[in-house]
Amino acid sequence: MVTRHFTRWQQLCLLPFLGCLCSGAFAAALKVCVSEDSPPQSNVHKGKATGFDIRLAQAVADASGRELKIVPFETEFENESTLSQEVNALLSSGQCELVSGFPLLKADLGPATRPNARVPDHPGAKRKRDRAFITLGELVASAPYQASTLSVVQNVKQAPVNTLMDLKDRKTGAVTGTLAGTLISIYRQGVLRPNMVTLSQRENAWTALESGRVDSLLMPTSAYDAYKLQHTDTQWVLASFQRPIGLNLGFVTLATAPRQLLDVTNQVIAQTIQDGRMLMWAKQEGLSWSAPRAPDVSTGPTLASLTMD
Repeated sequence: MVTRHFTRWQQLCLLPFLGCLCSGAFAAALKVCVSEDSPPQSNVHKGKATGFDIRLAQAVADASGRELKIVPFETEFENESTLSQEVNALLSSGQCELVSGFPLLKADLGPATRPNARVPDHPGAKRKRDRAFITLGELVASAPYQASTLSVVQNVKQAPVNTLMDLKDRKTGAVTGTLAGTLISIYRQGVLRPNMVTLSQRENAWTALESGRVDSLLMPTSAYDAYKLQHTDTQWVLASFQRPIGLNLGFVTLATAPRQLLDVTNQVIAQTIQDGRMLMWAKQEGLSWSAPRAPDVSTGPTLASLTMD
């Protein structure tokens, strides 16, 4: 007969009511991939991770009873792959279990549209040409935790902007090839065009503001937030006007991931929105947070919905 000797900790782990505690104690760290340089959402510099997404990822790890390991990545738009494919490759290669800040578009979720892709730049990655192609899985999304919005950037001394019509007599910049620029151009059959100033994507919009070439700009609130973090004494502020663009952000994982991971993530998102922690984190990180809008997953912004008053 074989006699088994158990340590005190092993004996405690046999007790049903301590099962969760024991499994959490030995569980591997929760690996979450975040954009390396996208403040105030996420920023990783010299090994230190900060930002709104980091706060949320930590809350998910805490609720899972696991330590958090942040994996920063940097992606580039190119012909070889898209953001969804590179994110899929990160998850499918086991670099992480969740990816934050993912645009919840129907076209980018579900089965991959191509069989494989390379991972984007991340710590420990080989040179791009030496990276293997990873077989891609099926992407599934968490509940959304933030809506993407456009807002007007103006001087703090200017009159309030509550609707786009308030820009009628202003020199408003319209950056070509952008959603915001197109909206300024077509709003109410072009009512803003007489004073509209066209800017190319190669121009620095902030320089146009500083020089007086334009006195207002419509842009994603995230772009303003990133600017303000670097220019804390700026005279430029966000107007009260905000226009949701029909796109939410959330986490993504693989359909093959344990269902518990997505359940915990969704519970944390719902709870932190309800109890106000999400808004508090956003303010502390300098993020102009907007609550998610229905539908959770969309087909993307439409000009018809954007131009509605």
